[in-house]
Amino acid sequence: MFDAFIKLVNTVGFPIGVSIYLLVRFEKKIEDLNKSIAGLTVVISTVIGKFEK
Repeated sequence: MFDAFIKLVNTVGFPIGVSIYLLVRFEKKIEDLNKSIAGLTVVISTVIGKFEK
């Protein structure tokens, strides 16, 4: 993996290489956060619905 990262930096430049590396690395965490936000939306809607009745 380290060799692939070095080749990427040599090809596209350091800032772009680091940006791509971070986006790939944090993609799973971002997906988990999106799922958590969607779950919270459902819970908040349920709680608000109980108070409106």
